[in-house]
Amino acid sequence: MRRALIRTFCVFMGLFAAAQQSIVLAETIKITAVAGHSPVYPWVKVISQTFIPTVDESIRGSGHAVEWTELYAGTLAPVGGELETIEEGLAELGAVLTVFEPAKLAPQNITYYTPFATSELRIVSDLLNAMQFENELMKTTWETNGLEYLGGGFVVDDYFLMTNFPVRELADLKGRRIAAPGPALSWLSGTGAVGVTGNLTTYYNELKTGVYDGVITFATAALPAKLHEIAPHILQLGFGAQYAGGLAANRDWFFSQPPELQEALKKAAEETRDVFLQELSQSVDSSMEKMIANGAVVTVADKQLRRMWSNSLDNIAQQWAVNLDERGLSGTAVLTGYMDAVRKAGVKPLRHWDKD
Repeated sequence: MRRALIRTFCVFMGLFAAAQQSIVLAETIKITAVAGHSPVYPWVKVISQTFIPTVDESIRGSGHAVEWTELYAGTLAPVGGELETIEEGLAELGAVLTVFEPAKLAPQNITYYTPFATSELRIVSDLLNAMQFENELMKTTWETNGLEYLGGGFVVDDYFLMTNFPVRELADLKGRRIAAPGPALSWLSGTGAVGVTGNLTTYYNELKTGVYDGVITFATAALPAKLHEIAPHILQLGFGAQYAGGLAANRDWFFSQPPELQEALKKAAEETRDVFLQELSQSVDSSMEKMIANGAVVTVADKQLRRMWSNSLDNIAQQWAVNLDERGLSGTAVLTGYMDAVRKAGVKPLRHWDKD
C-alpha cells in the first residue's frame, strides 16, 4: 500500500510538472508594433497584412502565441520617433524609418546622399537590406541604438518634385520654398531653392497655407496624401528609389524571446520585404494614373535638365562620407561599397558620387 501511494504521488507530481511546463510553453507573448505613419502608406499597411500573420503562422504549433497591439499614425510613436520608442521599451518592434534618423542611423542613409543613382526598386532593396546584415558599420549602428534589425528593407519609389507652379528649368526654383525629408534637402543645394524640412504628415496643410511652394516626394505617398490637389505640377527627374528603413525590435527584448519567435520575426520580415516590393511595383503606375486623372500635370525632365540639376549639386556624397570618417565611422568605405554594388548590378548612375 505504501509503495502504491508513493508511485501514485510520483505520477501525480510528474503530471503536475508537465501541466506546469505546458502552461509556461503556452504563455502568450505580448508585442506592441508601432509606426509613425498611418496604414494608408504601404510600409505600415504591410505590417498588419503580411508581417503579423506570417509571424503567427510561423509559430503555430510551437507552444507559443502572440497577442498583438498595433499603434500607428503617431498613436504612440510620432514620425521620426519610432527608434526612441522601441529603444526605450515602450514598444517591442516597429517600422523604423532611417530617413528621419540622419544622425543616429547615418550610414543607413547612403542612398539619400547618392541621388540619380538608380530608380530600380529591387536593386536598392536587395543591396541595402543585405548591407544591414553584412556591413559591420551598419550592424553596429543598429546595435548602438539598442535595436535588432529584423529586415523588411522598405524602399520608396522614384522621388520627384511636386509644386504649385510649373518648373521648366532650374531658374524657376530660385527663392521658392521646397520641403523634403531630412537628407533629401541636400538635393536642393545649388538649385536656388530654399530647402525646408518636412514630412508626409504635414505636407498637405503646409502647401495649402503657403508655408512652402513644393515638395520632394514619390507617387505612392503623394496619392494617399492628396498632394496633387494643391501641388499638381509633377517634374520627374529620376532622383531615384531610396532605402527608407525597415523593421526593427528592441534588442534586449528580442534576445530574451524564445528562439522560435526570434526566427519567426526575421523570417516574416524577409517575406514582408518580398510582398512589399511586389505591391509597391504594382501601385506606382496606378498612383500616377490616378493623380493624372485628377488634374496632375506630369513632365518628364530631359537628360539635359537632369544633368544640370545633378551637376549643380556639391558632391554631397563625399561630404557625407568624410563627415562620418571624421567621427570614426567608415563613411568612405560605405559610399564606395554601395556605388560599386550599383555598377555591378548593371546600373549606369547619372553621377559617380564616389569618383566625381
